[in-house]
Amino acid sequence: MSSPLNLVFCGTPRFAVPTLSKVVEAGFHVHLVVTQPDRPKGRGLELVSSPVKERALQLGLPVTQPESIKRNEEFQSQLRGINPDAIVVVGYGRIIPQWMLDLPPLGNINLHASLLPKYRGAAPIQWAIARGATVTGVTTMRIDAGLDTGDILLQEEVPIAPDDTAETLAPKLAEVGAELTVATLRGLQARGVHPRQQDHAQATLAPILRKEDGLIDFSRTATEILNRMRGFQPWPGAYAKFRGKNLQVWKAEPAKGTLPSAELRVEGDHLLAGCGENTAIELLELQLEGKKRTSAADFLRGYRPRLGEKLGA
Repeated sequence: MSSPLNLVFCGTPRFAVPTLSKVVEAGFHVHLVVTQPDRPKGRGLELVSSPVKERALQLGLPVTQPESIKRNEEFQSQLRGINPDAIVVVGYGRIIPQWMLDLPPLGNINLHASLLPKYRGAAPIQWAIARGATVTGVTTMRIDAGLDTGDILLQEEVPIAPDDTAETLAPKLAEVGAELTVATLRGLQARGVHPRQQDHAQATLAPILRKEDGLIDFSRTATEILNRMRGFQPWPGAYAKFRGKNLQVWKAEPAKGTLPSAELRVEGDHLLAGCGENTAIELLELQLEGKKRTSAADFLRGYRPRLGEKLGA
């Protein structure tokens, strides 16, 4: 039986934690965990460790947190001294430089939260839901110099439930991806995994989210708006303008009836908003800028929307 692979693990967010745990549990030798530096957080701006660092320390693994890696001679010397068989990269948050790509014989193995070439980029989970996909998945790939363009190693599909949000789908993908990464490493070691090129003509992009992505465009259909609300949780969420202030929409559902785009209609304790193509949504939980989150019924009692009043963009 061949000896376990020697690995370096690069990762930062909670999504990467199951993979680190499974790789160690599977018996691979993780000689070093590379993660982002501690960052200030909260009102007190106290330094907070990344989820990967916290897990690595629990596992008793050595951790390094370089500010940069491209021309970091100390870091480069450290990795060359380890001489890893492979480098596993999951949400590290840095572009992997060419010297790292060239270092391990089995390459830099990345876990990506989509079925590549779909949803290349920084927010594949969010955009898959926002665009109404019912199936997504995870891909292990060999990193190259492009943006998620490397050769595919293994893939596994994961269904997207009708009520899934980015927050509920991410942990599912993380667990499936952790098992897939272990299978990939074992397959590479046994020469049973064969890389295949992506069909670049089928690529779609999932760019990093911006605040303005959460602004509700009421010319979209109710289904499109609700999909984007699910995909963009917890940030940037979904919001519109109401009387010159931001109105965060925390919860909504499809509604029967038609009314002009962005127009509000009050039906008892229910608040409806018109959407594109003669569709509508019911607004269930709202939060006006500077105020507390509240039910639609309480919002109606406090602000009494006028007949024909519209939400702005």
